[in-house]
Amino acid sequence: MKENTTRQQISLVKLVLILGALTAFNSMSIDMYLPAFPQIAQDLSVPLGTVQLSVSAFLFGSAFGQLFYGPVADRWGRKRPLMFGIGLYILSTIGCALVRTGEGLLFWRVVMALGGGASIVISRAIVRDLYDTAEAAKMFSLLMLVMGAAPILAPLAGGQLLLFTGWRGIFGFLGFFGILSFGASLAWLPESLPIEKRIQRSLVEMLTSYGSLFRHRQYLLYAIALGAIAGFNFSYIAGAPQLFIELYGISPQHFGIIFGLNAFGLIGASQLNRKLLRRYTSEQILSLSFTVNLLGALLLTVSTMTGLGGFPVQLVLLFICLCTTGLLYPNVTALALAPFATSAGTASALLGTIQYALGATAGAFVGMFHNGTGLPMVLTMTCCAVVGRIAIMFIHSPNNVQAPALDVIEAEAVP
Repeated sequence: MKENTTRQQISLVKLVLILGALTAFNSMSIDMYLPAFPQIAQDLSVPLGTVQLSVSAFLFGSAFGQLFYGPVADRWGRKRPLMFGIGLYILSTIGCALVRTGEGLLFWRVVMALGGGASIVISRAIVRDLYDTAEAAKMFSLLMLVMGAAPILAPLAGGQLLLFTGWRGIFGFLGFFGILSFGASLAWLPESLPIEKRIQRSLVEMLTSYGSLFRHRQYLLYAIALGAIAGFNFSYIAGAPQLFIELYGISPQHFGIIFGLNAFGLIGASQLNRKLLRRYTSEQILSLSFTVNLLGALLLTVSTMTGLGGFPVQLVLLFICLCTTGLLYPNVTALALAPFATSAGTASALLGTIQYALGATAGAFVGMFHNGTGLPMVLTMTCCAVVGRIAIMFIHSPNNVQAPALDVIEAEAVP
């Protein structure tokens, strides 16, 4: 392990809880208002597809916001940019709660994402600051235990809030969550990047370092694989309300239960990953998990197109596919960031940008091709599974050169 002195400033439990809350920002922001989609569409007098696009608007905002926070966090440390991002997030929740038009909802969702993007980039960079590759993969798995509670609790809480406060109360709750996270981070989260390790270059010079990352073949393939996983999950998130609530007649409250069970499977898989890492490498786990993910997606497509097995079979296949992502996320993230030391913030930012850009694109496809069936969601998920499996196949190709540890700001790109 690295940076023992820094880690001693805060207990492991407190560190996991704070970083888990930070990494849960986006899940909370997306999952909590899913049961409210029909109500939002009715209240704002917009098509359901417009409300579905608000998921993609959030993801695109998060994708490009992260490009800013990465270099800033490498130049000025982790904590100050984090505080700024959380503050912007809190402001945006007020805007969402008071919005009166579909266009306004899309705008404030982008602003919300620009603020929340800081928590994604910086939490990953902090883990990279404090842990080596194998330990980082275990830490990311541990964070998913906390972060994974968001997809379970958020739709349940959102469904219940609908009964008492309506959909606007959901954004009020998200603002309260942001305030708690701001206070906890300010009081207890230590600065993990010492001044002597910060990159003393101009912001423009640091932004140009993204070009070096794009030439780093191994990193780029892992980033594409992570984007494919995100696309798979966000396709499900964008399409699940229509599939469960409208197509199969599930109530918003019961939708939260089903959505939570799938999230629980993802959490369980992420914790299984910690045990598997004692016997297998991250690369071995990735190869098998992507294969299972692809096979499950193909079977789900067949079931959706033919009606074979109906909703119960589709639900089981969705559960299996989503469980595999609990194995994929921590290992892909740790392997992608492994070669980078002082530039972990920049590498984390571009990783998140590619992840959320591909995820947003996939989610947008589901909204744009909305046709009253589950096919837009399922076909998009299958395409993402194919892309992810191909990316990992190229990484594990015998002709691929394994990248050594380097600082992306100073080193030449690895072929």
